[in-house]
Amino acid sequence: MSLPRPVIPGRTYLITRRCSERRFFLRPDHETNKIFLYCLGYAAQQAKVGLTFTAMMSNHYHAGINDHDGNYPIFLERFHSLLARCQNAHWGHIENFWSAEPTSVVHLVDPEDALEKLIYTFANPAAADLVDSIHDWPGAHSLAATLSNGSMTVSRPKGFFRDEGTMPMTVILNFERPIGLEEIAADDWVSMVKTKLRETEAAHRDRRRSAGKNVLGRRRVLTQSPFASPASHSPHFQLNPKIAAKSKWSRIEAIMRKKNFIERHRQAFQDYLAGLANIVFPFGTYWWRKFGRLPCETSSVSSLDPCPSTA
Repeated sequence: MSLPRPVIPGRTYLITRRCSERRFFLRPDHETNKIFLYCLGYAAQQAKVGLTFTAMMSNHYHAGINDHDGNYPIFLERFHSLLARCQNAHWGHIENFWSAEPTSVVHLVDPEDALEKLIYTFANPAAADLVDSIHDWPGAHSLAATLSNGSMTVSRPKGFFRDEGTMPMTVILNFERPIGLEEIAADDWVSMVKTKLRETEAAHRDRRRSAGKNVLGRRRVLTQSPFASPASHSPHFQLNPKIAAKSKWSRIEAIMRKKNFIERHRQAFQDYLAGLANIVFPFGTYWWRKFGRLPCETSSVSSLDPCPSTA
């Protein structure tokens, strides 16, 4: 049984998921870009999460979200299910679309951590030596909308959805700033993101120059087979972080809160199995609150209290 994960309203996350066997099932083309954005926007609307940034690579994607109401599991379920079915229909594929490894959901503890992952996401095509900058990347991304707190309107893709179906004809993706970065003036926000992104892409350019490497290039990206995969080997048995915090003390506090939640959740679950009465699961419990209809704390006031003894 996997460890419980707290679902706390008001957190910012970086979401990442890879395609099965690292295959290029998200290789950019006009229809794939439209499918990705339509499914992303629809799932965000259904789950009422705020989109902050996104970039679709050929065999994985990154997306930043503000989980205002603690609904990110609903967002993941609807987005991944819908996107997999649409893309399988697009490519005529009938096997697993997503990798069997769990979706990476990283809590971005402080605003500077969210900004760092935003830059990381938009610099990903350059970091992977695919193109020189995000502006050359043919895949779907939200750089313009993220810079302007703007929106993107996507019409319903053809090929999977019925003409007379109930899915909306258009979906609007509204982008907002990561929590904690909302007060930065618009001009300062644009300047800061552009400068950091330009510096990061320049560093990758210098790295390639030193190694005598070239980018794959937009044209070759677009002609790759969606059923191919990178020639490089993916490392296995690596750490799968759940928290990103550059500040030592923010990181320690976040780890303590998570550890405390797991221990208190485990104790409540053991009490439930033992048939005890008046069990209350800790704040952030998702499954038992939503599907088990069991009582849970309604605030995080006690989230750093000493854990109950498991003796």
